[in-house]
Amino acid sequence: MSPLKPVVPRRGAPCWVSLLARDLKTAQEFYSAVLGWTFRPVSLGDEFSVAMSDGEPVAGIGALAQNFQVAVAWTSYFAVADADDTAARIRERGATVAVGPLKLGPGRAALAADRDGATFGFWEGKTLSWSVGHGRAPACLELRTRDAFEAAIFYAEVFDWATPDGCDVAYEHEQVIVSDGTHTVATLRGGAVESAPDPRVRPRWHVYFPVRDIEAVTAAAVTAGGTVTPITQSPEGTGVQSVIRDPDGGLFTVSAP
Repeated sequence: MSPLKPVVPRRGAPCWVSLLARDLKTAQEFYSAVLGWTFRPVSLGDEFSVAMSDGEPVAGIGALAQNFQVAVAWTSYFAVADADDTAARIRERGATVAVGPLKLGPGRAALAADRDGATFGFWEGKTLSWSVGHGRAPACLELRTRDAFEAAIFYAEVFDWATPDGCDVAYEHEQVIVSDGTHTVATLRGGAVESAPDPRVRPRWHVYFPVRDIEAVTAAAVTAGGTVTPITQSPEGTGVQSVIRDPDGGLFTVSAP
């Protein structure tokens, strides 16, 4: 088994996604059956693993501490140069740093929530060779929020988006598009020009995983104990998608061309 090689990610860009599940073995069995993932141990301990697809690292799955009573959810992490500086920026802007920054293996990590309550993480240090929109890694990360413009200002100030060394930001098709200069790495969706924020929206970061056969994947999810929404056309009209909820309640979307 060849070692996983860490790299320095682009500052401000998504650099990893992870799931904290109720039971590691049960979660691994579900995602193996649904997405065909295999798993490798990592230096963080027996309760953490890296999911692999086609020989590439795609995500992390770990087990929640039994006294950690939070909802099971996929968390998006963003690369930062200085975790302490990022934590200070978040607090200065009225948001919350819930955990960390803590030393984890080769880097430092923290969990936070933006002003609307959407949870995200940030990471200082090297990560595994991984990039949104490439290979079997997530196809895209999406923030579903009440006011995409207000959220874009917050994340741009925290992660140095729209700066010479940061990610590019643009407004297209009634959503904010974040790119690394070559392809889209995140979208922020919610609200519209001159419209009031929608109070019915529960803000959260959402992860999209690419699949080859969406019908087979959704059928496997139901068989493995998950629930799925009907397959629909993607908002951009470039493919089809379906939202899946794993047996622990973790939500993610699968998308196919």
